[in-house]
Amino acid sequence: MSVTEKTIDFNSLEKLIFEKQCREGCKLLKEKLEQYGEDLKESRDKSIYRHKGLKKTTIKTIMGEVEYTRALYEVVSEDGIKKYVYLLDQAMGINGSGFMSGLLSGLIVKTACEGSYRSTSRIISETTGQPISHTAAWNVVQEIGNRIGIKEANAAEAAANNEGAGELETPLLFEEMDGIWLNLQGKSRKEFGRNREMKLSIAYDGAERKGAKRYQLTNKVACAGFLPVGAFMKHKEGVIAGTYNTDEIRMRLLNGDGASWIKSGITDESVHFQLDQYHINNAIRKYVKNREMQKMITEYLYAKKIDGMLECIMLLSDSVSDDDEQDNLLSLYDYFSSNKSGLIPCHRRGLPIPPPSEGKVYRRLGAMESNVFTLVGNRMKGRRFCWSIDGGNNMARILCLKVTGKLNDTLQSLTKIILPEKYAENIFSGLSAAKVPQLAGKGYEGYHKSFAPPKPEYKWLRGIGSMNLGDLI
Repeated sequence: MSVTEKTIDFNSLEKLIFEKQCREGCKLLKEKLEQYGEDLKESRDKSIYRHKGLKKTTIKTIMGEVEYTRALYEVVSEDGIKKYVYLLDQAMGINGSGFMSGLLSGLIVKTACEGSYRSTSRIISETTGQPISHTAAWNVVQEIGNRIGIKEANAAEAAANNEGAGELETPLLFEEMDGIWLNLQGKSRKEFGRNREMKLSIAYDGAERKGAKRYQLTNKVACAGFLPVGAFMKHKEGVIAGTYNTDEIRMRLLNGDGASWIKSGITDESVHFQLDQYHINNAIRKYVKNREMQKMITEYLYAKKIDGMLECIMLLSDSVSDDDEQDNLLSLYDYFSSNKSGLIPCHRRGLPIPPPSEGKVYRRLGAMESNVFTLVGNRMKGRRFCWSIDGGNNMARILCLKVTGKLNDTLQSLTKIILPEKYAENIFSGLSAAKVPQLAGKGYEGYHKSFAPPKPEYKWLRGIGSMNLGDLI
């Protein structure tokens, strides 16, 4: 594109500059990696590591694909067996050939949380210097999801042995559980059917006020997965024990829709179950169409006369002549009687609930319905999305970390490539024009030699050229 044309397509100009800087960034990264390899070559113990030549490899980065060479070394173990290692790879914390940087893989994972793998592929390819396919995006999510799964499995084992790493202390823990049915695909559909319930759980220690009528749950943890009941409960305890010191928890309040797998979480007298208020009200509206009957049942319920309410429902079922209406009332009776102990909300039972800590308040249980959508439903349900069991589990793990604010730290710990501090500084602060004088002139800031036509219509371009890019880094 010529800047002497009457008008300039700014988007095209921006893209050209971006692509050029990505190419130069790749050159600089290649230079730094090979320089670091040379330093290792000179500082190695030559009596142990025998130089066997140079090998090429590539690493995919947000700037594009970087091809560089690193030295192969021969090592003889104590038992006389020869092994070959790349000291540069070991120092960077990577293994194999053809790598993807942690920054790029983390960006792919975060983007995949917002949309399909095809849209992730398109967004990454358009906004970075590295084009990827939707299959590559899927592979990255599965790899990161599997790593998170291993980490969570270890946490579950530690929790089962009372060795949780959590340090946060609270005497009262709120727990809520629910399920969501998701469509399956491929072998998973053949094995489990068209769809399967994904179990979800959240836990938190209270809430804090964020506005006049707005509150936010504090120290929330979450987990989800296509898991059998026992495995899910163990996994849930591992997630809780990873944040909370479970030895200090004296009471748990458990909220759910009454499903048998949820009530299996009632492990001892310190756990108090309540039937979710939304499901109570929904059941009354679903099974009782007569407004007077609804009012009568509700009055018994709010007066905490549970036996009287159940007797009332049974009498009402005997008084109606319509078979469908009678069946509905009996269904309501069965639902309420099977959850009889949870019909009175925890806050109305007179339980010795510990007071909240400073700055927190206790809100009534019932946050799970919105969390089902926030955690899983928004990304995984609808829009013809279908999942394999493993693929769904991996995505659910990532989404739970994202919603609870732990994804960034987890990705940092799972995907980082370690370089010495001096090289990290050189790479990130050195992506200026200092190494590419043919493009932007000399000096750290590099803007002193910028040029734009002096015509009035190019004033905006001269403004871009005079920016101190050092302030934007």
